[in-house]
Amino acid sequence: MSTLTDLLRKRATSSEVGLLFEQQRYTWHEVVEAATARARYLVGQRLPGPAHVGVLLPNVPDAIFWLFAGHLAGTPIVGLNSTRRGAELAHDITHTDVRLIVTDRYGLALVDGAGVDVPVWCLDRPEDHAALDAAGGVELDEAVPDERCAVLIFTSGTTSAPKAAMRSHRALAGFGERLSAAWEVTADDVAYNCMPWFHSNALYHAVYPTLHTHGTLALRSRFSASGFVHDIRTFRATRFNYVGKVLEYVLATPPTPDDADNVLRLATGSEASDRDIAAFAARFGTRVIDGFGSTEAGVGILRTPDMPAGSLGRAADDNTVVMDPDTAFECPRARFDEGGRLLNAEEAIGEFVNKVGLAAFEGYYNNDDANAERSRNGWYWSGDLGYQDEQGFFYFAGRGYDWLRVDGENFSAAPVERIVLRHPSIRLAAAYAVPDPNTGDQLMLAVELVDGATFDPDEFTGFLDAQPDLGTKWRPRFVRVSASMPMSHTNKIRKAALRDEAWLATDPIWWRPGRERDYRRLTERDVVDLAERFAQAGRAAMAPRPEPGS
Repeated sequence: MSTLTDLLRKRATSSEVGLLFEQQRYTWHEVVEAATARARYLVGQRLPGPAHVGVLLPNVPDAIFWLFAGHLAGTPIVGLNSTRRGAELAHDITHTDVRLIVTDRYGLALVDGAGVDVPVWCLDRPEDHAALDAAGGVELDEAVPDERCAVLIFTSGTTSAPKAAMRSHRALAGFGERLSAAWEVTADDVAYNCMPWFHSNALYHAVYPTLHTHGTLALRSRFSASGFVHDIRTFRATRFNYVGKVLEYVLATPPTPDDADNVLRLATGSEASDRDIAAFAARFGTRVIDGFGSTEAGVGILRTPDMPAGSLGRAADDNTVVMDPDTAFECPRARFDEGGRLLNAEEAIGEFVNKVGLAAFEGYYNNDDANAERSRNGWYWSGDLGYQDEQGFFYFAGRGYDWLRVDGENFSAAPVERIVLRHPSIRLAAAYAVPDPNTGDQLMLAVELVDGATFDPDEFTGFLDAQPDLGTKWRPRFVRVSASMPMSHTNKIRKAALRDEAWLATDPIWWRPGRERDYRRLTERDVVDLAERFAQAGRAAMAPRPEPGS
């Protein structure tokens, strides 16, 4: 298997197109030349160890140049998420020991807001580009050890903050080789990446298979569902990657008779609904390969033609099982009623575990507790909850009540609650996941107001708009205004009860349909419509259900 540095150096003299960005074209020679200049700059900076570089950029060419520069310099690259704000972004930077931040003028404002004291290279400052030229004489090592960390990718877990998964040069080169073979990717393929460049889906599905095969990577600074057809035609994209609701967003755009007039042959990703997979394939005349996996690569589940509606598919081998996290015994298989509702959830739901998954897990940076949690009993514990039926098909059941996955992004409820509690009229707040009709979660918020206060939806929208550290996925879809929160005997809010009731509670509930920002009162007709959307997506068993007799 070729190393990442081998692959980059092999591309250094190539005149084939390696990168497309909106109206710009870069040959592989130009890509590697730009990466090499940045690698020399990194080496010349003599950053104090651990010499990690945080890159806070959208999907622009420089994001790829700096990623590859890290590989050539042997410097780990930390993908910083621009949807994080304030203390959350500061944590990401300091936790991963970032010694240099690469960003643009928009990112500079985020860095300033985070209050961190870290040197910055800015894409929009001419003097910083001049510094690249000044480093032209710096020598690079010919070889970077395969076991060295290449990137740190933030992912979710069961702790209070995202964890930084370490991925080595060997692991990333392996992804490029294996997935290229599995999907029959060649040098003629153009990979249109619509996910943030630092997301594991973008790296595993787009960047490294393209590097391995000497193909072409196509980027837009920000993905646009309405511009999807234009993009795949402009780039002549033959494949693209997604997570979560991307297919749903594209399908929500008005269809045209010539949608299938394109050269797109393959879409690869995860967490799309059965309905959206079939509709997307039919509308655009392409093949969709949807699977379930993790950034850490410890568990992988693949769809099969015979899989039941709502399931994830089967694991690649017999080593993936559903374990009771308390007893470390395998959970009983799931049983269903005639309508597909899970009958034995209490005993069947457990954690996805791969008994040989530690071979692929390379650990989290600076997080011994999380590493121990993932590697109990010598097995890889994914942190994902689910169940398995008698035929061996797996089903996803969530990531616990304090973690959510909205539009493919994982985040904790705790920061959302902290922000909401700044509101002077809110006494208690609980943020939790409720199922999305198509895939993943939606964010629901329950609040208890101070005495004498009333909930004003327009004022609450304005309050959220004014919070500088509110992540872009953190705006609640539903807001339940409760006279009295359900509490445990230890005076903790019982989120399990809130999640079970979802939007079927008798309390007043406000919501934002579709992509709207403003809240309106949830009606009985809305509840019926939501149930119908679950049924249409083949996820009726996931829909909240009223208690018997209610």
